[in-house]
Amino acid sequence: MPSARTTRRYAWLRRIEALDPVADHHEIHRITAGHEFPWDYQRSLELALYRTYCVPSISALLDATGEFANRPQRRYDDTALLIAEIAEHGYDSPRGREALRVINRAHGRFRITQEDMRYVLTTFIYDPIDWIDEFGWRQLSNHERIAAFHFYREVGKRLGIRDIPTDYAEFRQFKVDYEHANFRYSETNHRIGVQTRELMCSWYWPPVRPLVRQAVHGLLSEQMLTAFDFPAAPTWLRKATHQALRARSAVVRHLPPRTTSRLSNDPHNRTYPGYPNGYHPRDLGAPPPTDIAPSWLATPQRPPSDH
Repeated sequence: MPSARTTRRYAWLRRIEALDPVADHHEIHRITAGHEFPWDYQRSLELALYRTYCVPSISALLDATGEFANRPQRRYDDTALLIAEIAEHGYDSPRGREALRVINRAHGRFRITQEDMRYVLTTFIYDPIDWIDEFGWRQLSNHERIAAFHFYREVGKRLGIRDIPTDYAEFRQFKVDYEHANFRYSETNHRIGVQTRELMCSWYWPPVRPLVRQAVHGLLSEQMLTAFDFPAAPTWLRKATHQALRARSAVVRHLPPRTTSRLSNDPHNRTYPGYPNGYHPRDLGAPPPTDIAPSWLATPQRPPSDH
């Protein structure tokens, strides 16, 4: 018979299993990302965005903005908080819609292909799932996987992304095929990769930054290392990094369930002290352009019909 402590630890999972993964996808995803795996979701989404920089068409656009060279911490915090706002409050809530307007405004400044947009969306769904499967304190349930798919599919529709597959496995296969066709080295990949890696290193005490730099490489696939032209981490460090992440999950497994969501209440963001107190999603991101924002970006996109 499971102990009272074990029963309490899995209380959120029991709540998730009582919900419908399609109809209740936001509530399930909010619990998973905000209560069960907030640290894992944050780390995995960092690597998910890093993965998108392996695509020359994406890295060239980001390189042209100058944001990674001039304001990398602010760009990181803007992205993390905007995603968190939507996950915490929902895509159709006032704060969620405001966050979507900020994202649409940013995207509207550039020519981004639908295929690239669909690909970035896949990383938000599947990279956290793969990370938690490997490093989480428990495996995700099927309810959580399906809920994440439907949640981000609805977000994508509101960002004007068309032709998003309706099937979980089909969209994952699109991700695999896209990476096979588009991951390749470019100078802009390398520049954006270095700038992002050095931002991550800046969060740590200077004497340990060389080790952190190698540890970042140890979390990247061979395909990503090639696209960035990064050297592989020493085998011992790669193994030690993975073992440390699994050791962390073993400790977390014995902690009591989190009672407060960490999604939009992360005290570690460095750009907006005390967020969300005193802030709104519209305060995030670059100032709106004055000459190139089309009028349709004033509101989130109407979700296109699936038929």
